[in-house]
Amino acid sequence: MSKKGRVTLPAEEGLENEITQIVDKWGADAVRDSDGTKIPEEVKSLADKVYSKYFFTRGDQEWAKANLDELQHIYLMSEPVTAKSEEISIPVMKGYFDQQFKPDTDHDPKQWWEVINRTSGQVVAPEEWTYNEATQEVILTHAEKWHRYTVNFLAYQIWDPVHMYNHITNNWDTEHQMPYDPRYPKTRKYILDKLRTWLDEHPDTDVVRITTFFYNFTLVFNDLAEERYVDWFGYSATVSPLALQEFEKEKGYKLRPEDLVDQGYYNSPFRTPSKEFLDWIDFQQKFVSELAKECVDIVHSYGKEAMMFLGDHWAGTEPYGKYFENIGLDAVVGSVGDGTTLRMISDVPHVKYTEGRFLPYFFPDTFNEEGDPVGEANQNWMQARRAILRSPIQRMGYGGYLSLALDFPDFVKRVEEITNEFREIHNQSKETASYKAPFKVAILNSWGGSRKWMSHHVHHAIWYKQVYSYYGILESLSGMPLEVDFISFDDIKENGISDDIGVIINAGDAGTSWSGGEAWLDDKVVSTIREWVDAGGGFIGVGEPTAIEHQGEFFQLADILGVQKEIGFSLSLDKYNKLHEDAHFITEDQDGSIDFGESMKYVYQADRNTTVLAMEEGDVTLSAHEFGRGRSVYVAGLPYSPENTRLLLRAIYWAASREADIKTWYTTNIQTECAAYPEASKFVVINNSYEKQETTVYKDDGTEMKVTLEPMGYKWLEI
Repeated sequence: MSKKGRVTLPAEEGLENEITQIVDKWGADAVRDSDGTKIPEEVKSLADKVYSKYFFTRGDQEWAKANLDELQHIYLMSEPVTAKSEEISIPVMKGYFDQQFKPDTDHDPKQWWEVINRTSGQVVAPEEWTYNEATQEVILTHAEKWHRYTVNFLAYQIWDPVHMYNHITNNWDTEHQMPYDPRYPKTRKYILDKLRTWLDEHPDTDVVRITTFFYNFTLVFNDLAEERYVDWFGYSATVSPLALQEFEKEKGYKLRPEDLVDQGYYNSPFRTPSKEFLDWIDFQQKFVSELAKECVDIVHSYGKEAMMFLGDHWAGTEPYGKYFENIGLDAVVGSVGDGTTLRMISDVPHVKYTEGRFLPYFFPDTFNEEGDPVGEANQNWMQARRAILRSPIQRMGYGGYLSLALDFPDFVKRVEEITNEFREIHNQSKETASYKAPFKVAILNSWGGSRKWMSHHVHHAIWYKQVYSYYGILESLSGMPLEVDFISFDDIKENGISDDIGVIINAGDAGTSWSGGEAWLDDKVVSTIREWVDAGGGFIGVGEPTAIEHQGEFFQLADILGVQKEIGFSLSLDKYNKLHEDAHFITEDQDGSIDFGESMKYVYQADRNTTVLAMEEGDVTLSAHEFGRGRSVYVAGLPYSPENTRLLLRAIYWAASREADIKTWYTTNIQTECAAYPEASKFVVINNSYEKQETTVYKDDGTEMKVTLEPMGYKWLEI
């Protein structure tokens, strides 16, 4: 079996001998540079491919300094000020990092800024305020006392956020790089000409690793040089006066600063997207894809591959957007933190191959005396492996500074084992598809397919702690033998529900884009789902599904779910929750209490026929219900764990009315899973724990096989 290939190694100067050894140990067939490093000439000959990073909109400080009026912009909101008199001052930069932003006064603030009375919601007329550039304050002369005011202001980005992050994290002492905006024709021509020059100067490069294209996600630091606001899907930093003017010509209406500032929420993915924000995304994705295609075509004309890093400057290049295919990329690479982010990369369409950067990055925040790089690598691999077995990436690698990793020989050895296992997955499966259940599961939210596998991320695999009870659903699904679709409420309104979908999952807190908010007031949406479930469909709700107060109900599909949530309006109504005492298919494999994460209070039986499978302090946390010929399951929360993965799997099969099909490539031990590759006549059993496990595998013909697995172990077997 091959012990070389499919692995990309970060290289740096001064480690020529060490790199030769690591290339052999890890079987690397490609080398790459990182931000701040170069690949030694001697090392290039060791690899089949040489990756070179490329930044389109930063790196040339002379150009940036000569064209300060074409730097990238961002819309920010000042901190609110309470008016204690009619004249007040609002310091717009208070709480922001003055090395990252500078208010733009080249473009008239009266035209491009907006002062808002946040108590009344009214916009303050421009003639009622002035801006003092010296003090960076907006002065209001006729404020309403005891009202709160903010300023939506346009600022230049005077330090590229990614360079700034790396600079601060790694204690660099380099000149701050300023990002320039290709929306301006002069800068656009410059970056295309510079790309050709760079390609002429890098004949040894095989893969141009684009980091990424033009606009960074929203990454805002505070006045202590700490992260203040991070939105991996943000578009606040894609604005410019020119872009806003062109938007008005293309879309037929003018955007307000508030359409991007969004009361200070900045249109985070948890917000139900407005028409204006969706139009802005569409407008920028179209522009970015067209210019990105020009760049990729130039790269191809030099006989090189174009690879995009899924992160950093990726606003407008989201791979599940409708314009992504037009770019013509050869590959996408992204940071793999767990199974969910692995699937976000591996499911990317319209590229020849996908590649993952596994954790930990070789940065000093992990590779120090207190760090545990082996522990991080093990957890990272154990979760990613589940997803690879269902939807494989073609290549893997690491990022950062190899010199740091070399000080940890146990880590070097563990990576050798992981890279060998990764190659073995490809060799044994023979690039064939793994077994999937005979029905699809659909995640229903406001974003649908445009945010496939992407919800709840701060960035990469770092999720918001408030939503880990929902993130666990995606993490569990990432390694299940199920085909997963992501659909929106508009999809249901326009196309109905596809015949191949067996179960729909709606999960999230009330009012968020993930639960749906006002989408549940649409009678066509709720009627379509009710009819579908009644005819035999399955529906799973987690947290506050279908939730919005309307016509005396909070869960709008309480008739399907069989449960309702008390929000304080019907406390006079007595409620009786009765725990089901007998065994049930959904909980058959559970041994001990169930972890519902943050859980949910005050959920109660809305139907006497609802089967309550678990309660906490008298509140329903897990239940099952039948509606016509269909079924539903309610879960209060579902953080990721092997136990909860099994619970969700059984809930899905029960809701789909396919209990008889579950024991196909199924393991009896919750800590283990099985993936089968019928075309390759192979199956693999994996241990998702750090302890030795024994399990029985149910094969597709009904026969059983006992398997013993070492900690984190695996076994490939013939079908």
